[in-house]
Amino acid sequence: MSGIELLALLPLLVLSGAIVLILMVIAIYRSHVVTVVLTAIGLILALGALPVIYFVIPRQITPLLTMDGYALFFMGLLVLAGLAVTLFSYHYLEQHNCPKEEYYVLLLLAVLGSAGIVASNHFASFFLSLEILSVSLYAMIAYTRKEIHGLEAAIKYLILAATSDAFLLFGIALIYTETGTMEFARIASAVTGGRMSLLLPGTGLFLVGLGFKLSLVPFHMWTPDVYQGAPAPVSGFLASVSKGAVFALILRYVTVVDIRSYDSIFLALTIIATVTMFVGNLLALMQNHVKRILAYSSIAHFGYLLVSLLSAGESAVMAAGYYVAAYFVTILGAFGVISMLSGADGEPDLINEYKGLGWSNPWLAGVFSAVLLSLSGMPLTAGFFAKFYLIAAGIGSNLWLLVISLVISSIIGLFYYIRIIAVMFARPEWQPGTAARPVGAMAAGFFLAILTIGLIWLGIYPNGLLDIMEKNIIHWT
Repeated sequence: MSGIELLALLPLLVLSGAIVLILMVIAIYRSHVVTVVLTAIGLILALGALPVIYFVIPRQITPLLTMDGYALFFMGLLVLAGLAVTLFSYHYLEQHNCPKEEYYVLLLLAVLGSAGIVASNHFASFFLSLEILSVSLYAMIAYTRKEIHGLEAAIKYLILAATSDAFLLFGIALIYTETGTMEFARIASAVTGGRMSLLLPGTGLFLVGLGFKLSLVPFHMWTPDVYQGAPAPVSGFLASVSKGAVFALILRYVTVVDIRSYDSIFLALTIIATVTMFVGNLLALMQNHVKRILAYSSIAHFGYLLVSLLSAGESAVMAAGYYVAAYFVTILGAFGVISMLSGADGEPDLINEYKGLGWSNPWLAGVFSAVLLSLSGMPLTAGFFAKFYLIAAGIGSNLWLLVISLVISSIIGLFYYIRIIAVMFARPEWQPGTAARPVGAMAAGFFLAILTIGLIWLGIYPNGLLDIMEKNIIHWT
């Protein structure tokens, strides 16, 4: 491997080095604050490495990894999300009597695995990176250990992740049997060379496995239980980094191999997308637990994202990139608020536990209202333009059924978002200021403020992010 190729891998090397360094420090001196600082520095250095290597890409690093503008864009989102989860986790873990330092090793491993996924151009590197991410998540979900719901959530995630891996591996095996390769570009060349009898079932099984990872209907039932049982920062990580990395991979694969040309797969994904939008929003209407509502909302949002997956052209890829970025900012803000409201007695879970928050803690209530309105797609928030670009991409590809489903299901979703906001600003039984909720660590509050500013900025001035994507993502396609 040449020096330039090693330089192109700098973000991954920085993350790996940070993991080793933290393990060595923990072995010598255990300190929650020191570990958090080292984790944050590692993530910031990995983020800073992205513009450093910008001028040596695109570059193929063996057949396994492709470091290009597409990979760097999504890596930037993943590392920023990891930094947000790190800061939210500090306040959260301070409220629990458990060993804290190893958590950040798991978090960095999960970020490293997700970064490997978005750079993968080969099934082998994809699956290895996916397992690095998944194994870390098993432990993170049950990290507090004494919480019975966390253990239950971890077991469910472990079993269903193993099931999805079985589908993935069987599908990859069929594709390899037919094409003789696991490299995306060579699979695309083999497909154009003639009829492939095993490619269709192999691709179907592969997409079923990814459907579990993205919690698409009918592979979605693990999501509300796991989100509710996991610590709030981990739930935010699951909803953003874990799903975002897998979606970036499937978008790359679909674009390179062009599986949209297969009518049966296109029809199946259209049905799954439509059903996912409605099921996610309708089931959220029936919930009284905020984290379960956000879980079903997450299901619906990745149903929306399938519109970009099924659309064609540059506008579809742009819409996907913008939607993922806006969704990251929004969902991390939502779980960040829950993390900061958490205390030694647990997390506020039921909707009624948020009653009067607008009076006792207007700052957090305002942030939570902003992220909920963004999730619903209201103007002046990131969610508005995210859905606008999805609708534009769908109309451009004549996907009228999906566009109409997106609009109607989004209107349904507005009801349960407004319900939470109404409860927060209902007049409480106590006098304002007499039952203030914990604000949390200063660093977490600062990053939550940055997320809120980003949410509004993307809703007012989307061109900045669009210009970044045009210089990176579009040239890849």
